[in-house]
Amino acid sequence: MSSQSIYLLIFLTGLLMNTSALAQSTDDKQPKRYVKVPAGYLMVLRQGDSILGKLEEFARQENVPSANFTGMGFVNIKFGFFDFSTKKYNPKEFSNVELASMHGTIAWQKGNVSIHAHGVVGDKTFKAYAGHILSATVSTGSVELMITIHDQKLEREQDEKLGANVLSLDK
Repeated sequence: MSSQSIYLLIFLTGLLMNTSALAQSTDDKQPKRYVKVPAGYLMVLRQGDSILGKLEEFARQENVPSANFTGMGFVNIKFGFFDFSTKKYNPKEFSNVELASMHGTIAWQKGNVSIHAHGVVGDKTFKAYAGHILSATVSTGSVELMITIHDQKLEREQDEKLGANVLSLDK
């Protein structure tokens, strides 16, 4: 092999490697967030993702009539404890905690996705906290959710006596 051929081969190899590296570094494509599995959908959320926001987005994209879900992972979370005397949630926030358990339902209310979720988190001292999830964002790591879809479209309605939105089975 001549020296010109070797130089050409080195040049082309370098060019090919640069092009490949450039293509990988400029690809802003987000990783897939959910896949269909036999029991429903498996969703994996990443750092910075809003859990309730991604569930709402999923329900709209997949035209989910209703569903229930479970999850676990690492989060920053805001719980609420419902005060029946004021009909408002008393909020409390926790950062960088393990989401040991999350359960909830996906339904609809006046044409919008309505998510109701509760969870239990633990801190680094293994102390546990629980409540109604007002908001939650993936902290470090990820959050894994298993979503089971139901055939019947379910609606939430405002229950005036309770002062809360309640899942209606009558429709």
